[in-house]
Amino acid sequence: MKNVIITGADGFVGSNTVNYFANNGAEVLAIDIVKQPRRIQPNANVTYLSLDINDIANLQSVCENKKYDTFIHFAWAGSAGDGRTDYNLQLKNALNTVECLKMAKQLGCSRFVCAGSIMEKEVISAVFTPGNKPGMAYLYGMGKLTAHIMCKSVAAQIGIDLIWPMITNAYGVGEYSPRFINTTIRKIINHEPLQFTAATQNYDFIYITDVAKAFYLIAQKGKPFTEYIIGSSNARPLKEFIIAMTSSLDPTNPPLFGDIPYTGTNMSISDFNTQNLQNDTGFVPEVSFEEGILLTKQWLLTIQ
Repeated sequence: MKNVIITGADGFVGSNTVNYFANNGAEVLAIDIVKQPRRIQPNANVTYLSLDINDIANLQSVCENKKYDTFIHFAWAGSAGDGRTDYNLQLKNALNTVECLKMAKQLGCSRFVCAGSIMEKEVISAVFTPGNKPGMAYLYGMGKLTAHIMCKSVAAQIGIDLIWPMITNAYGVGEYSPRFINTTIRKIINHEPLQFTAATQNYDFIYITDVAKAFYLIAQKGKPFTEYIIGSSNARPLKEFIIAMTSSLDPTNPPLFGDIPYTGTNMSISDFNTQNLQNDTGFVPEVSFEEGILLTKQWLLTIQ
């Protein structure tokens, strides 16, 4: 694994992965839609290319004089905010993923690693449970699952190794989107009331540098046509994560849990199992949840 292409390279997960690969000696072609990257660290091993993923066919002419062995795909519009419920956008993401897979093969890559989501598992349960009415929030996971299914067939046909890591919930320094960890820590910082539902659903969170490390090891050692859960190996009810956050960051502002039960599809603890990731790649998380939320709080204080 010497020459690597990474799309979505200036995003939260993408940029940390670019930095990890480059710092470990890989030459990286980092692709994102922004003109100039904001998050990628300066590194002689990184070449940045501003390219809209919808125009991925143009990549071949850019790379005609260089061979790449690994293609890692993060680019995905609407991963947060209103775009998560836009079915046209999510279907376009899935189709773009297939086109990136085909481009990887054309560029000589032997491996295509795509960032999937734990929500793919939740979608299957939500859609096929009799009588269940899955909400629009599931469309993001449906897009990921669609891409996953299509890529498996296309990869088998064209002869490229597909590896599909499924991220649980990445968090940490550098994330600006209003996802759960960020929003809760901001409330703690601002001494706002911490009100939640019963928070009985099972969850897992993994710190961003551990996510980047997992992608590096998966790209090197992951088995073809295999799915890997990227998580902390310590999934548990969301309520326990919330209590850990408030106890560590501000015990004077305890959380208030309502009696409204979780009405979505509650995944089992076994759905978060990371054993095959550890067995195949040797991956073990380095940052505990308590360490990760403290680092995140310290960073958020600097950008308030």
